Amino acid sequence: MTRATDKQFDGEEAFIDGDGPDSLSPSVVDGDPGRRLPQDDDDEDPDGHDIEAPRSQAALSDDEVAAKIRALEERLDTMIRRPGALPDADAAPPSRFTPSKTVPPGPDSTVFDTARELLSTEFYMRKWGRLGMRNRSEEVDDFGKDPVYEKKVEPFFDFLYERYFRVECEGIDGIPADGRCLLVANHSGTLPYDGMMIKTAVKREHPQHRDVRWLAEDFLFHFPFLGSFSNRIGAVRACQENAERLLQQESLTAVFPEGVKGIGKLFRKRYQLQRFGRGGFIKLALRTGTPIIPVAVVGAEETNPMLLRIDYLSHMMGIPYIPVTPTFPLLGPLGLLPLPTKWKILFGSIVRWNEYGPEAADDEMLVGRLAEQVRGEIQSMLDRAVKQRASVWLG
Repeated sequence: MTRATDKQFDGEEAFIDGDGPDSLSPSVVDGDPGRRLPQDDDDEDPDGHDIEAPRSQAALSDDEVAAKIRALEERLDTMIRRPGALPDADAAPPSRFTPSKTVPPGPDSTVFDTARELLSTEFYMRKWGRLGMRNRSEEVDDFGKDPVYEKKVEPFFDFLYERYFRVECEGIDGIPADGRCLLVANHSGTLPYDGMMIKTAVKREHPQHRDVRWLAEDFLFHFPFLGSFSNRIGAVRACQENAERLLQQESLTAVFPEGVKGIGKLFRKRYQLQRFGRGGFIKLALRTGTPIIPVAVVGAEETNPMLLRIDYLSHMMGIPYIPVTPTFPLLGPLGLLPLPTKWKILFGSIVRWNEYGPEAADDEMLVGRLAEQVRGEIQSMLDRAVKQRASVWLG
């Protein structure tokens, strides 16, 4: 640091410190860099230590600066651990989460402090959080998809696709090589594996290996880990706004207009399409000018055949229903494992409605008619595939 002249101190240093030239000590006026400001007798910190006036940065070595920082950190830790050292949090807004009361053991901690830390839940929550952040992508998209995590679980879905369900595809070449498109499929199976299998099928079998984003039911995101897991592998919470954002990004998007009614129907109603809601997917296609491809999934209905459905207890648990299958709840959680049925996914011809503009989405009569047209096409594809199937297990 260069030595300042008297004029520089009068015009800069004095006013930066908040004092006028008259308040400077004679040593400063003389240009002495080792100046000390006048101190009062009561100038001391809450611990009773005298506060030493700062010296210039040139007079402190790196080791001295590091030592002072360590000393300040130790004093701050001491203040935090001391009962009543911090102000009460009466003015703080209420929070749903209880703040951590466990302080990590410091250099002066005893074996009891260490044991208390190891027995606290906050310790394991911190470890779990750090473990969960390992091997994650530095970038995720707007909906939480994590390319690194998806790559790690991809072998598991490949096993389900190739070895367990032995999926066959038909008409997959009709999917456009690029650009936005809606895959409208039937929803089946007590547990919705169809979205993941459609995604895996297009990724493996399509000439351009396109990525599919599918809209998942809202109740999935109320389960611990299942919601975040679905987001990280490409699922998106089902709503009109999310679907429109995906199509604006030119994504290949799969939708299931039956919703919960499709996966919640009893086994005796298998492969009978339920009502397609109010035609939300038709409105979406008309507003965004997106083509539609009907998709039929055969084989998922038999993975967890639902014999009964309990509704009155499910609302307390935040799920639409409690399934009763030949294996669940008899075998406990193992009863939810899907049976190794033979799957077949059929992709229909692409449907474009270029003659209608975005304003056609407000015509309820037109929307209902187009929705029934797509529903009828998917139902005919299902009927044909089920009739041609010789065995549930072998296809």
